Order: sequence, then structure tokens, then C-alpha cells
Amino acid sequence: MTRRGVREFLATKTMRVAVYFVNSLVFLMIIGLLLKSRPILEQHTLWEMLSSDTWRPLRGQFGFFPFIVGTIEITLLSMALAVPPCLLAAIYLAEFARPRVRDALRVVIDLMAGIPSVVYGLFGVIIIVPMVREFGLLLGRHTTGYSLLAGGIILAIMVVPIITSVTTEVLLTVPVEARESTMALGATRWETVKHVVLKQGRQGVISAIVLGFARAFGETIAVMMVVGNVAKLPHSVFDPAYPLPALIANNYGEVMSIPLYDSALLFAALILLVVVGGFHLAAHLTLTRLRRGE
Repeated sequence: MTRRGVREFLATKTMRVAVYFVNSLVFLMIIGLLLKSRPILEQHTLWEMLSSDTWRPLRGQFGFFPFIVGTIEITLLSMALAVPPCLLAAIYLAEFARPRVRDALRVVIDLMAGIPSVVYGLFGVIIIVPMVREFGLLLGRHTTGYSLLAGGIILAIMVVPIITSVTTEVLLTVPVEARESTMALGATRWETVKHVVLKQGRQGVISAIVLGFARAFGETIAVMMVVGNVAKLPHSVFDPAYPLPALIANNYGEVMSIPLYDSALLFAALILLVVVGGFHLAAHLTLTRLRRGE
């Protein structure tokens, strides 16, 4: 084998090992969390922990149902608030905005993506929480403002740059010839976007929404600062909630003297990992079926 061939062989092997190593990290994390969650799983059934709404660690009662419901409701609320305006903004940037305007607006969107979570949290405490409190009073609901709605609004703001940027890039990759041929047949600009551009770019749009969902589901600091952190089942958007990431961040390392508490928090981390992983897998399978035209 020549020297060039040896280099190519070593480079290929090195890259393959790197790929296997990166992929193995997820499995290592799952195994580690499973081992650490084992003590609580040996004393409580999985159904008991997932379905119970009683959270009393001092009495050995670890019901995750309010945290799971709070996490899901905040995430779905944020996506309901964020996805429609993000798609419309991406369509405008890709199809209707002038290049100079598009570049200027994308700089602002990219800047939003780089803002630390704690800054969004402070913005939520100063602006969003009082707004939610006043809005609740207008509707006759007494609320402190630290609520499910405040968490959903903050998360919606945080996922805007992800969904908008990725969707814009996807729409810009649709060939110009597809637009021109459709408009040559008499279709309007909006009809071309609706029936051609969005149809060809739907896989990428779904990927953008999945990325935004994953960011919203796992976000910790900003949500923790505005959601109230009360371990009760929320009955309306004005009630406080306690998502799983906030539970872990608030308590891990501080109350480890309570039996099974560390195991319970690591089990919460395992739930987060499994749910996000499952959603990504479902999205991947959906995209694969779309590519195959099924």
C-alpha cells in the first residue's frame, strides 16, 4: 500500500471511530441514568411514579405526574404560540423580502439565538410575568403572573430564531425554476408558495419544528424563573407549574440527604431523555416516509 493509501486508510478509520464514539455517548448516558435510577425503581413501580401526583420526598412519595404534565403543557403552548408566526416570517423572508431587508432581519434573528437563557428569564420576570398578571385580572383570574402561560410565552420567544432560521434556509433551497414554471402557468405568488414551495420544503419545515420542540422541551433556566415552580397539577394557563428540567436544576445537589431523592431526580432526567429521544425518532421516521413518498 502506498503512503497516500495508508493516509487515506487511517483517516477513514479515525473518522469512523469518531462517529461511533459520538453515537455511543447517548447510550452511555441512558445506561448511567438507568443505573442511578435503579434504587427508586426497585422500591416503586414505574406506573406508580408516572401516574401519582403526590410529591413528598420526605415521606418517600415521588409522583412525577404534575411535572410531566407541566412540561408537556408548557412545550405545546410554546409551540402553538411560536410555529404560526415563525412559518409566516420564514415565508416572507424567503419569498417576499428584498435581499437587503432579508439580510438585515436575519442578523437580528441570529442575534436572538445567541442570547443566554438567563437573559430571557430576566426579561420574563420583568415584562412577561406582570403582563400575564394584568391579563389574568382582565379576565377575572387572580394570578401572580408566574404561570404556565408565562413559561409558554418565554419558550415561544426562545424557539423563534431556531424555527425561523431553519425554515427560511429550507425554503431558499427550493429551485427557482419550480417557482417560475408555476407562475408562468398563471398562479399567483401566494399560490406558488402554498402549492409548490411549501410542498417541496415540508421535510425541512418539519425538521425545524422538531428542533424547536426539542429546545422548548429541555429548556431549564428561563422557564424556571417564570413558571412558579409549584408541584401541583395546573388546571389553567394562569396556574403555576413545575416542569421536569426545573425540578432537576432546583434540587439536585442540595437535598441529597433525603433517601432516594437523588435517584428520583436522575429518573426525571431519564424521562426527559427518553421523551426527547422518542420524539426525535418519530420525526425521523416521519421524514423517512415522506422522502419515500409513502
